[in-house]
Amino acid sequence: MSAKTQTDEPSFEDALKRLEQLVKEMEAGELSLDQMIGHFEEGSGLVEKCGKRLNEVERRIEKLVKKDGKIETEPFDPEPS
Repeated sequence: MSAKTQTDEPSFEDALKRLEQLVKEMEAGELSLDQMIGHFEEGSGLVEKCGKRLNEVERRIEKLVKKDGKIETEPFDPEPS
């Protein structure tokens, strides 16, 4: 079982897998218009969540700083949503 956040949102990896599944189903051309719209809406939400997570990771990586010739990390405090 994959790890979930406190808000019970899917992990980045699970969201990406679901997004890939939605795209595959849409590309197959066997969905009704309503199903296509539902897949598109769900996929749009997943893209937004994945993008936010990637931005958080990027900010965390940028927290790496060089101090006294050593690479160290500083605590990362994500911005409140």
